[in-house]
Amino acid sequence: MKSLRVTVLLLAGLATTQVQAWGNHSLATYRAFEKMPEVANAAPVVAEPLDAFLRAEENTLEALLASQEAWAISNLEKYPARPAELAFKADPARSDPSRLLAFLMALRVATNSKLALYYQADLWNPVSGTPLPYSAVSPLPETPGANARYLAVTAGDMLPPLAVLASAADEPDYGLDVNLWADSPSDWGSVYGFGPQPFGNPSLPHASEAPFQMAFLHESRLLKLAAPFTKRTFPLLRSHQFASLASLAFRTGHAYWGWRFAGMSLHYVQDLTQPYHATLAPAESSAKLLAAHTLAMAGLSGMKHDLLTQQSNRHLVLEKYQSELLQRSAARQQESALERALHNTDKDRSYPDWSDRYVRETVSLQANRAAAALAQNLIATMPANYVSDPGFDFRSQEGSINLLAELAGRDSPERTRLDATLAELTGNFGAHSRNALRGILRESTPH
Repeated sequence: MKSLRVTVLLLAGLATTQVQAWGNHSLATYRAFEKMPEVANAAPVVAEPLDAFLRAEENTLEALLASQEAWAISNLEKYPARPAELAFKADPARSDPSRLLAFLMALRVATNSKLALYYQADLWNPVSGTPLPYSAVSPLPETPGANARYLAVTAGDMLPPLAVLASAADEPDYGLDVNLWADSPSDWGSVYGFGPQPFGNPSLPHASEAPFQMAFLHESRLLKLAAPFTKRTFPLLRSHQFASLASLAFRTGHAYWGWRFAGMSLHYVQDLTQPYHATLAPAESSAKLLAAHTLAMAGLSGMKHDLLTQQSNRHLVLEKYQSELLQRSAARQQESALERALHNTDKDRSYPDWSDRYVRETVSLQANRAAAALAQNLIATMPANYVSDPGFDFRSQEGSINLLAELAGRDSPERTRLDATLAELTGNFGAHSRNALRGILRESTPH
């Protein structure tokens, strides 16, 4: 146990190297749902400002948010109860901005979240419209090299549910979970009751959101005892919150917010299909982690630095490679193995029915078990300086790197295995997303 304890700081550092899961969630979500009848055949919906939804459903929201809190206390390990003063209370006399603030604080999300009317264009089906800058949808700086197109939506516009759902699947990465901790540089973190940030640098916005978008649910029992921060992660909370909001919106006739909250809930399910979000250090032994931390404690931090850099680089390479494959397919309008995997609904039935335990016992467990083989595939396939050279910072160079171009003409058994693994993971992304939506729609039927 003592030897495990000295690895805690290193493990916490490893966790923060892996913030984003699949890059832009919207492109894969468009493909996962475009052939699902419940989405493809759904009637267009009327865009509705969030203020209007909150004003119309104050009483039902008061009851729902109270039930969410009761669910979290009963179902989530190490859940910090919401401070009583943050409970949402119906008050028809207050202003729209005051009601919105009360709603965001009851959910315990960043109060500067935009939640604007918009949608993200599908790269496979380009449309014209009034473009929006990234600053209109997020208070955070845009990731260098991002090619998403945001289009303006006006209240009353008719939108296909697929566009609302797929756009919202990327939305939690727009700052919703940033600076929610007692030691965060924000006005809201100090009152939310989540305590100090369990791992990572509180001054770095994206590091602060990691505990809401990663969960180490299947590490060893001893590791969990030695590193208690592994229990203070909350994607299951977010998935439940937005799923139940979606079901309420559908039941009360607010279909736009039904689809949008559903997409936001899917984001957290999709994050946990990514092995680097369900595992602290894929393909690294406890002995190696222990050695690195012991040397760092003695003033020799080289091995620890190397591990942190390599883990970060491998995660970023995986994310970029998947994104490049999806974007190339869209540019050529040619279905690849990834699109075929996303379209494959046969896989959906191989999993249990959706329940409160599905994300933990099916999604996260599957990703955790795939982590070591995935890491080994990346190391065997990708250029060594990107995944094995600790002196190379992939993040700082990512905008100038084209992995597909570098791998062109280098087909090998290793790349074939990596592509097959990535197609399998992408298929999991699609199947679990559809099963999650089925669960939401089932709960949307009046009881």
